[in-house]
Amino acid sequence: MLEYIKGNIQEITPAYTVIENNKIGYFVNISLHTYSQISEMKEVSLIVHEIIREDAYLLYGFAERNERELFRQLLSVSGVGANTACMMLSSLSPSELTNAIINGEVNTLKSVKGIGAKSAQRIIVDLKDKLSKEETMGEIISTRDNTIKDEAFSALVTLGFNKRKVEQVLDKLLAKSSDLKVEDLIKRALQEL
Repeated sequence: MLEYIKGNIQEITPAYTVIENNKIGYFVNISLHTYSQISEMKEVSLIVHEIIREDAYLLYGFAERNERELFRQLLSVSGVGANTACMMLSSLSPSELTNAIINGEVNTLKSVKGIGAKSAQRIIVDLKDKLSKEETMGEIISTRDNTIKDEAFSALVTLGFNKRKVEQVLDKLLAKSSDLKVEDLIKRALQEL
């Protein structure tokens, strides 16, 4: 199985990209979320999921490991194929999709093209517990490793901001520059909240 592909972007659209690696062009399906992260890059490294069928050899690429893991979780649900999972990750960010599943938001899932009420309910039933456990484990790991984020998170929640929104803003800011001090992180987060 392929784990990732690194190379130069030869062509990119919101649905796929062609990456040249060792003089071979690989057609890689991507979500809109991944597109927004790599569209300005010349060289890229994508974490991939490959599907080998009798009639096709398909690659799906992701800018972040957690997006690929969510994609794989969606594939485990009966009736959800790779194109549907990719459509879901194009319509909602990985964190929005995870929150919708954990909170049982059927209407949010139904807003995705191709997902009806029964499919939305099946996804929630099959993945709610799995994703809740993963999110809890992720919080434990990130708390241990990132005390700056922890302190900023506690301060902002104490000020009355929504926990999910604070988490998203802090993740975004730390992805841009991970060497921020707690005070600077809080100041920047306040500007975005």
